Amino acid sequence: MQELPTSFTALRDRLAGVVAIPVTPFDAGGGIDEPAHRKIVTRIVDGGVGVVTPNGNTGEFYALSAPEARTALELTADAVGGRATIVAGVGHAVPDAVAAARHARDHGAEAIMVHQPVHPYVSLDGWVDYHHRIAEAVPELGVVLYVRSTRVDGAALARLGALAPNVIAVKYAVPDPVRFATVAGDAGRDRFVWIAGLAELSAPGYFAVGATGFTSGLVNVAPALPAELLAALRAGDTAAATRVWDLIRPFEQLRADGDSENNVSVVKEALAQLGICRRDVRPPSRVLGESGRAGVGALLATWGLL
Repeated sequence: MQELPTSFTALRDRLAGVVAIPVTPFDAGGGIDEPAHRKIVTRIVDGGVGVVTPNGNTGEFYALSAPEARTALELTADAVGGRATIVAGVGHAVPDAVAAARHARDHGAEAIMVHQPVHPYVSLDGWVDYHHRIAEAVPELGVVLYVRSTRVDGAALARLGALAPNVIAVKYAVPDPVRFATVAGDAGRDRFVWIAGLAELSAPGYFAVGATGFTSGLVNVAPALPAELLAALRAGDTAAATRVWDLIRPFEQLRADGDSENNVSVVKEALAQLGICRRDVRPPSRVLGESGRAGVGALLATWGLL
């Protein structure tokens, strides 16, 4: 069995929980709304969430310029103030990802989450090399892999883990728990921290086969609900986990509809109705229509937030 990296033990423990993906709020001029951004992150951390990932997909990473992504990271670090672990989303070309990782490190991040490469021509050898180059450039940072493709198998993950000891976690976002269990088993269940990357909808099923944490966009809106779900899963309390999951499910299904086309829009609509930020999103996302807004409002009322 492959020896585990010991220098990241505490970080591994923290990643085995709720991993928040904050939105990036925009102001009336279309730029980042800095006060709202600080408020959102502060609210997440005050809600007891211990890991925050600025520049994730729910943060509209691919719609941000490099300077804006750096601003989002810096605003997050300022709001967190050492009270939570920052895992910075990075990606694009290797030099850009490395530059973003080093910037994040210099502003207090302990780890990076590498977005899955979006190039249409990806070989497994190239996938391994891409992540290895980023990881070896920042050996002091933990690295979380973002896996959304069925082509990435356990053997590729195991090979990368052997090359880069600071690759310590996998955010697995393939909607297939059987596939996940197979990949995790082949890669080494104990070598990596396994994070269910499809948020609360997938958390119970993936928890049962080895995922000890899950990502959450819901934490932007209702930080207590993901924490309740995690506590129930850890306690093995199926009834409690099901009760919380049933509360969360309609909101997450709204986000998942249409191949997740409204993933960000639903969260921002909820925040707008709570008076926390504007509902604005950037292409290729879109603002919800009236029926979607009404549905979000009904759910917020059900949760007692309106």
